[in-house]
Amino acid sequence: MKENPQKDTAGVIAPPPFIFAIFLAVGWGIDQALGAGPIAGQAMWQKVVAVALIAAGLGIEMWAAGLFHRAGTAAMPQKPSTALVTDGPFRFSRNPMYLGFALTYLGLGFGLNTPIGIGLLLPCMIVVTWGVVLREERYLEAKFGQPYRDYKARVRRWL
Repeated sequence: MKENPQKDTAGVIAPPPFIFAIFLAVGWGIDQALGAGPIAGQAMWQKVVAVALIAAGLGIEMWAAGLFHRAGTAAMPQKPSTALVTDGPFRFSRNPMYLGFALTYLGLGFGLNTPIGIGLLLPCMIVVTWGVVLREERYLEAKFGQPYRDYKARVRRWL
């Protein structure tokens, strides 16, 4: 019987960047519909925080994605994983890309001045954990066995 190559994936509910974007867009939309007030106006500190968070988030995302590329494995969970990446930011978190997405999200929330959008980051992270991370963990453990279990024992899921 021939194996279906599409089954060699984590089976996530949606691409993680899409999940983050949907939550931020919904929060921003609710803010607009309710006419919710801005977070203390659009102060200079808010712009500085927004830029710093976005830069940090994108930096972490690019660092992690670069390590996946060098290892010859897909960064997107909708594609098969061919190697475990455990160096760079993966020494501190099993999910640095998603932490990078969260920082970018938070920076965009400040930049867009959307308090409800910022408030939706926690529910977003719950959905990402349930619909992406836990599925990836099951997939990686089944695919890589003991080396992945050892990695899980050494490195926390988030920080």
